[in-house]
Amino acid sequence: SVGPVTDWQPKEFVPLCCRLSGCYGFWCCPCLACTVSGRFGENSCLPLCDILSPAIVAYWGIPLCAPPAALSIRAAMRNRYGIKGSLCKDIAISCFCDWCSWCQMHRELKERKKTPIVINATSNTFVSMQPPPVVMQPAPVVMQPPPVVMQPPPVVMMPANPQPAYYVK
Repeated sequence: SVGPVTDWQPKEFVPLCCRLSGCYGFWCCPCLACTVSGRFGENSCLPLCDILSPAIVAYWGIPLCAPPAALSIRAAMRNRYGIKGSLCKDIAISCFCDWCSWCQMHRELKERKKTPIVINATSNTFVSMQPPPVVMQPAPVVMQPPPVVMQPPPVVMMPANPQPAYYVK
């Protein structure tokens, strides 16, 4: 996510000999370029394209004035960090002073690394929204015998004068 649009760090032009990256770039610019490329998350050997590609394309008769690695990393850095500028300015600085371009990108990465990231560390207390578990004791069970229903004895009704039974054959 890109924050507000900013300028390259530092905003004013600083003589390169006054900065560590300027001395590093002056004495070993390819080493500085490889360091910047690696810290930016690209292949550390990518800047070697800037050294080798002009010779290779010149052999085939194709003019090459813009160093491809410096230009691509510079444009990517500008887009990632929301730095003011345009592709035309990136081409101009990369073509006319490749060394200055790498030193500027190195300083930018150093400034971005120094910028603290503020993390709001608050103590989050955990509040349980559920009531604590309650263990319910079962109600005492009273064993009672089943109720006894007293029924009168069955009454068999018989005639008062029994008649002998006749069987018919």
